[in-house]
Order: sequence, then C-alpha cells, then structure tokens
Amino acid sequence: MSSRTVPPHTASTRAASARTTVRVRGRRALVTLTATSAALTAFTLPATAASPGGPAHASQGGNGNQAITLDGSRAFPESVAADRHFVYASSIGDGTVYRGRPGAATLEPFLPAGQDGRTQAAGIKITGDRLLVAGAFTGRFFVYSTSGRLVATYTVPDTGEQTLVNDAAVAPDGDVYITDSLRAVVYRIPAAEVDGPATGAHRTLRAAYHLPDYVAGQSNGNGITTAPDGTSLIIGYWYSGALYRLDLTTGAVRRIDAPPLPSADGIVRRGDTLYVARSVNNEVTELRLSAGSTRAVVVSERTFPGADTTTGVAVSGGRLLVTNSQMDTYLYGAPLTSPAFTVESLPLR
Repeated sequence: MSSRTVPPHTASTRAASARTTVRVRGRRALVTLTATSAALTAFTLPATAASPGGPAHASQGGNGNQAITLDGSRAFPESVAADRHFVYASSIGDGTVYRGRPGAATLEPFLPAGQDGRTQAAGIKITGDRLLVAGAFTGRFFVYSTSGRLVATYTVPDTGEQTLVNDAAVAPDGDVYITDSLRAVVYRIPAAEVDGPATGAHRTLRAAYHLPDYVAGQSNGNGITTAPDGTSLIIGYWYSGALYRLDLTTGAVRRIDAPPLPSADGIVRRGDTLYVARSVNNEVTELRLSAGSTRAVVVSERTFPGADTTTGVAVSGGRLLVTNSQMDTYLYGAPLTSPAFTVESLPLR
C-alpha cells in the first residue's frame, strides 16, 4: 500500500527484534491490563508456539514488501482495516485511530486519542460508511461514521469479570458480532443501531452466544470473521490456537478441523481463504476452508524482516496489510524495538 520499500533493517534492529521474541518466549507470557485497575496479569503462552524463522517460514523480504508508517509516538498498531477509500489502523497505546489514502506512505491521526473515552483501540472494521472500533481492556466498543462522527458507544455488562473487547465481524444482514477474549461470549449489535443516526448514544453490549473451551485467565476468542456461507462466523482462539465455527441460525459452535494456530490474533477472509495473524509467532498463516467451513488446511506461513508482534491483518486490493504492533513492548514497558510504528504491506501472493 505504500510507494516506498521497507528500508534495510540494520543488524541492531534485527537483534532487537530477536531479543523481543526471546523475551516473549522466555517469560512464556503476554501481559494484559485489567479494565478497572490497569494491573498486569500474566497470560501463559501455548507450549506449541513455533519459533519465527524456522524451516516452515519463508521470508518475503525483498519481494515487494512495503511499509506504511503511523505518525504517532505511542501508536502500537493493534489492528488494520481498509476499503477502497482509506486504510485505517488502531492504537492499543492510546486509542488513536489512524487513516490514510491507499498508497500513502504514512497514516495520520483521524480520531484523536482519548476522544469519547477511547483510550485503547484493538480490532477495527469498516462496514459501508461505518467504522467499528473495539476498546480492548476498557470494555468499550465504538461505532463512528467514516466522516468521524460518533454514532454510539457501548460498554460490556458490569459482571465483575475482566474483559478484553477484541475484534468484530459484520454479518451479511449488517449485524455486528464482537469477541471478548476474557469472557466466553460473543456480543451482538443489531444493524439498525449500527446504521442509525449519529447521536452518540451510550448502550450496553448484549451477549448473543456463549463460546466453549474458554480457559480461565487466558486470552481465548480473538479474531472473528464471517464464513463463506454467510450464515456462520469463524472465531480464532489465541491461547489454544483452535478455530471454531458459530452457526448464526442455530447457535451451535463446533471446532473446525484444522492444525492448532497458537497466538492466532486478527483474521481476515477472502473467498474460501483465511489469513490469520499470529502475534507471538510473527507470521501470517494462510488456510483454505472446505465446503461448509468444517475443515481448514494450511496453505502457507509467511513472515518478513522486522516482523514485530503481528496482531492484525487485512486485505487491500492485491496487498496483505499486517501490523507490527510491538505489543509485547507496550505491555512490558520495555524499550521500543523500533521508534517507527508500521503496518507492513506484502504482495498477496
């Protein structure tokens, strides 16, 4: 998506990136913030997490990779989305939403940090003239018009549980479904509310479905997208790496027959192909779905020089956009791997 190529990474940058990966694996934890106290909580990594750069990984560097820079000192881009007009990225660091034209070298602040109580931003999606922003550990969710007007804000029910409002998918009927990685539910916002007038109304998120196999204290349901049939959703679990199919007609939730993908984060689908950003593994796994989305076969695993906690993924034209979130650095408070925050743009094939 950028007109410039990624500058060669220096040896010190590569070493810093390697140290980041080692630090994550050495601690065998991701650290999260609770919505109420901002205290640090350890998330044990799956024991099967693969090491970046191993035999199954083919570096794509030098094959048309490009970088899009975010103009912010605390960007920590968690998610990315694109339509034919703009590319958007969300900041877990301070809640800023960045935007730029396709092909731009830089994304500029579009929705300022802290506006409307948006102090963190995770999954970001576009549907028509609406921009959907998950509020991460704050337990909030935001609907904006693409002109920047606040349509509505939402907050999770006050149950006393920790929350991580993580990602969203839009069904063909316009309803929005939202994952909460720390609560075994999928929330639903009706299309009528999403498309309603921009009044800035405040509402409570309502659980539509309950999910199985949640492990207490771990990050579970994360990335979410629609299945090709349009009547079901596909949800990836960060901790176990499992994929699940949620039937919107019956409410049945079944595990998809697929290899485990530990640290599965953002997910995007194009036709019967899934692209799964795997944050700790610093790669994007491409899978082919069977008819009915009951099985998924790994087609390829891609990484690139400088990949740094790849939490988000989107498809834009013939490009794959991947966030270099530096999430572990944000959570640990360690020195930045790189002072520049970027979204990597890779050839789709």
